[in-house]
Amino acid sequence: MEWTTVSGDARLVSYIINYRPFPPFDPATPVVVALVELAEGPRMMTNIVGIAPEPENLELDMPLKAEFIEYEDYTLPVFAPAVAR
Repeated sequence: MEWTTVSGDARLVSYIINYRPFPPFDPATPVVVALVELAEGPRMMTNIVGIAPEPENLELDMPLKAEFIEYEDYTLPVFAPAVAR
């Protein structure tokens, strides 16, 4: 294994909308748990942000762009739509 710099571009492969997320997420706010495929090939589990968590907003193969959120002592990768919806 080795660290590799990637573009941050991805596409949505699959997702679920979790209507009862566990802490640290707000249990009143649905969370999109997704499988994304990076432009370079690897797939990863993540969350989709920056879009309402409704099926009509989450089109398979939609282009995504990496963002990073701070949580406690960690920086977590998440993805948002690459184009405004």
